[in-house]
Amino acid sequence: MQNNNHLIPKVVIAALVAGLLGGGITYGGISMFQNSGMDTSVPTGSNDGGTTGTSNIKVNVQNQSEKAYKAVKDSVVSVINLKHAQTNENPFASMFGDSDNNSSKNSGELEANSEGSGVIYKKSGDAAYIVTNNHVVAGASALQILLSNGKQLEAKLVGRDSVTDLAVLKINGSQIKDIASFGNSDNINVGETSLAIGSPLGSAYASSLTQGIISAKKREVQLTGSNGQQTGNTASVIQTDTAINPGNSGGPLINLAGQVIGINSMKLSSDGQGTSVEGIGFAIPSNEVTKIINELVKNGKIERPALGIRYINLSNISVSQQKSVLKLPSSVENGVVVFDVTKNGPAANSGLKKYDVITELAGKKITSQDQIRSILYDQKVGSSIQVQYYREGHLNTGNIKLSENTSQLKVNQ
Repeated sequence: MQNNNHLIPKVVIAALVAGLLGGGITYGGISMFQNSGMDTSVPTGSNDGGTTGTSNIKVNVQNQSEKAYKAVKDSVVSVINLKHAQTNENPFASMFGDSDNNSSKNSGELEANSEGSGVIYKKSGDAAYIVTNNHVVAGASALQILLSNGKQLEAKLVGRDSVTDLAVLKINGSQIKDIASFGNSDNINVGETSLAIGSPLGSAYASSLTQGIISAKKREVQLTGSNGQQTGNTASVIQTDTAINPGNSGGPLINLAGQVIGINSMKLSSDGQGTSVEGIGFAIPSNEVTKIINELVKNGKIERPALGIRYINLSNISVSQQKSVLKLPSSVENGVVVFDVTKNGPAANSGLKKYDVITELAGKKITSQDQIRSILYDQKVGSSIQVQYYREGHLNTGNIKLSENTSQLKVNQ
């Protein structure tokens, strides 16, 4: 963690420089315009020579970004989360402070609760399928889709997954002509141009396009629930400075070939300490998206094995604490440190404890914490995997039976 105190001088200097540039640079009141013997007087006479006009040359501004946008835009939809309107049985109760009688009930009417974006990725027979974010559809009484041509369709939820924040919807595909295709998110590069299409601030701004670059291919971020609290889960996501605003959630992040390389999910607007942040958005990589939505279509949900532990990267622990607290040999440079174990969970039943350092799981060496989840998600509930870990400086080997899934455990794996 960086110490913010070290950042203060840099911020002050930047502000001072900006102030000087904004007002023009001065040097103690000394004029920078000194007579060097040249005639600097303003010419007199007619101003006819100051007129101008516009050029008739037509510029062809069509570029690859425009082509990519046109290829995808008609497959991007607005997703409207509908809820039953609330009505008070006693409309006068609140007026007289009678909270006990101020009960409410659902009316038969549906009203828009929130909006997001989605992208049509498959058409099969009379059905078409849309991927969006789980948080876009969560809590909905009904779902409605607004196509790019303005037509509205009813949507049914096929399945959703809170861990990856993905959901699949199904609509009548008889009117659907355009679908998007997924690219390989492993092939993207930092600095590569990226485009986001969606409905920022709702369907009034549907089909909005923003452009930026890929800022990082795999950024580990903490996930938060609908209550704003961290869930303990982390996600490996694409970081981009492409503008992603409320309403863009669930829409596609595309490359210049018009391929979906990610599903926009969130943005960082503050560092949590009051500092405003711009240009940091995140998208779920297409390779993970396709894997999750295929399982949602097949089973309606995602079942993942879990270890029942919380952990952090060994690199986040100071060298002195690695020696004094963890008692690790200097030769151990990578792994994850267990800092919480669920009672009677798979890891606990296999003997793992707080401060154990896991260096290998299922035969794969652990170099970062995001590997844990990817390794586990390749396993099945009920299977057993081998684990290597250090405790008090000694290497241990054991087996963990993955008898639980993530929905049964309250920790991140």
